[in-house]
Amino acid sequence: MEHAEEYMLFPNNFGDNMSLDETCLSNGEVYTILTNKAAHGGKGALAAMVRGVASDTVSEILKKVPRELRCKVKTVTTDLSSAMMLTVRTVFPKAMLINDRFHVQQLVTDSIDQMRIGFRWEVLAQENRAIREHRAKRKAVHTRAEKDLIGDWEPERMENGETKPQIMARSRHIILMHKSKWNAQQQARATILFRMFPRLEEAYNIYLDLVDIFNKKSKPAEARLNLARWYNKVEAFDDDGFSKVIETFENHNATIVNYFEDRLTNASAESFNAKIKAFRTQFRGVGDIRFFMYRLATLYS
Repeated sequence: MEHAEEYMLFPNNFGDNMSLDETCLSNGEVYTILTNKAAHGGKGALAAMVRGVASDTVSEILKKVPRELRCKVKTVTTDLSSAMMLTVRTVFPKAMLINDRFHVQQLVTDSIDQMRIGFRWEVLAQENRAIREHRAKRKAVHTRAEKDLIGDWEPERMENGETKPQIMARSRHIILMHKSKWNAQQQARATILFRMFPRLEEAYNIYLDLVDIFNKKSKPAEARLNLARWYNKVEAFDDDGFSKVIETFENHNATIVNYFEDRLTNASAESFNAKIKAFRTQFRGVGDIRFFMYRLATLYS
């Protein structure tokens, strides 16, 4: 084990299947973390922790591990970060690089959420216009009786009791999850949301199609064909945000399809990251990074 404030290395924890992720400790200090999937987040999970995310910096530290150990690594999962992908290719010459499916899916949900935000601004503009028109009506009359007849402004409420702006604001979580996980309240809200904006429903169904492709236990060749058909649907949808998603997919097509070899994800790394954040909360932050890293090493190296 090598230990310094800038990094920690545990060569004995290098295994066949690894995950690469990043976490923020304190004051914007970002560390790259390499974990061994076989440890399932327990003892032996932490293989390396390096201050920074720049590929040249991280690669230089990881290359301190003997090449024969690094060459034994068969797969490394990571997100769509170009820096991390370059690190994997530089440090692990024999490993298959896999882009995490959930980060890939997140690209699509982010695009849908941008659409939702745009529609939300439209709804807010409509409500503000309705308020101005109502005030103008009250201002145009002169007697109290006429003003009482017009009444105070009331927002339109949908059948679930929520106003349109409330529905738009509360729909974010709906489009970030599969509809099979919606509760009754969310289902009712989604029905209204998609009735107001059919194009948003079309975008959401495109996302569900992608999830189905990843959930299907298909081989890489079949998955590649399914993704190609999905690309055609996205292109036909003709949305700027989705077009950028397709460009990213095409640029990383091989590493995305690699998921279908053994269906490995970065879930273990995300879980380990959550443990670090919980550990950080117990310490009420990270005042002494060296001691914090020592504690991590004690528990997970």
